[in-house]
Amino acid sequence: MRNFFSWVSVCFAGGLVGGLANSIFLYLAGSYGLFASINVALAPQWTLPWLYPRLVWGGVWGLLLTPRWMPGSIFWRGVIVSIAPTLFQLLIVFPNMLNKGLWGLELGMLTPIVVIVANAVWGVAAAIWVRLADDTPVSSSYSRLR
Repeated sequence: MRNFFSWVSVCFAGGLVGGLANSIFLYLAGSYGLFASINVALAPQWTLPWLYPRLVWGGVWGLLLTPRWMPGSIFWRGVIVSIAPTLFQLLIVFPNMLNKGLWGLELGMLTPIVVIVANAVWGVAAAIWVRLADDTPVSSSYSRLR
């Protein structure tokens, strides 16, 4: 994709798709009792006020996919990019905005693992979307999905 604004739009859309994948993962895991079984107090309800900000913020975080210099497969690119929102959630949102303690440990001892996995789902879904929407030959953009 040669037009910078088109590329940024694709990255935002990829992040939005990643936000949807992340939300579906969290909702299903909470609904089927996975979080309760590991003593993590997360049980999101599928409502528009819960979903909408997750999609928008997913798109904003998707802008991290804009630089093309990151090497590696789509999977690893998504996982690496997911580190930023993971750290933000664990170090800023949980302790300062939600008062759930550093790393969100007041929600359960395995909360950091849940956040890492959920954000990896976001990153990989976003990276796959961006790769599928990119019209640049694979050799000059992402490597193949490995």
